[in-house]
Amino acid sequence: MEKIDELDRKILKIITQNARIPFKDVAEQCGVSRAAVHQRVQRMYDLGVITGSGYLVNPKSLGYHLCAYVGVILEKGNMYNSAVAEIEKIPEVVESHYTLGSYSILIKLYARDDIHLMSLLSKLQEIPGIAQTETLTALDQRIKRSLPIE
Repeated sequence: MEKIDELDRKILKIITQNARIPFKDVAEQCGVSRAAVHQRVQRMYDLGVITGSGYLVNPKSLGYHLCAYVGVILEKGNMYNSAVAEIEKIPEVVESHYTLGSYSILIKLYARDDIHLMSLLSKLQEIPGIAQTETLTALDQRIKRSLPIE
C-alpha cells in the first residue's frame, strides 16, 4: 500500500469525525482546494486506505435485539473458502474473520430474539465443514470507533 502523507492524514482525521462534512469545509480546514480534497479522497479509496462510507443503522431500530459472536471450528482448514461462501448467504451475519487460536472463523451476527438466534445457529451448523460453534451474546456496546489518525 502506498504511504499517505500529512495532508491525507489531516483529511482522514476530519472526515472520520464527520462523514457528512462538505469537501469545501474540509478544504478550508486543510488550506487546499475542494478539488484537491476530492482527488485525495478518491485516491485513498483507490488505494484501499478508505474502505467504505455510508450510514450506520441501529440494528434495534430494525427489530434485531440480540448481537452475538459465534466462534466456528472447521473440520479442516481447507474448508474455509467454501464455509465462508455459505456463511455469506446468511444476511444477519455482518462480519466474519479468519482467525488464529481456538476458532477458525469468528462471526458477528444480529438476531431478533433467542428463537431467531437458535434458527441462525442451526443454519450455521448445517454448513458443510463446520464441526462446532460456540456463541457469545453481547449485552452492551460502549466503544465503537476507528483507529486514531495521528
